Amino acid sequence: MPQQHIHCSVNNCHYWGSGNICQANEILVTSDKVANEKGESFDAPRNAATMATTPVSTCMETCCKTFTDKNTGNYNADGVYRR
Repeated sequence: MPQQHIHCSVNNCHYWGSGNICQANEILVTSDKVANEKGESFDAPRNAATMATTPVSTCMETCCKTFTDKNTGNYNADGVYRR
């Protein structure tokens, strides 16, 4: 499989990298509805493999659950690490 790049412009995220490349070794994108219902404990390592599908109609209805503010100092709260 070719190496994939996840582009992200949220530069206050711990996983943000030069050229707007996400440096997380895994990410979870889900629907806003699920993200709001499940809260911060719903993330890639604990839930991605077993979660139900979450179809949406537009990109405006999606949420990256891997975001971790680089200014909090709590970089691995979600169990995801930088590459």
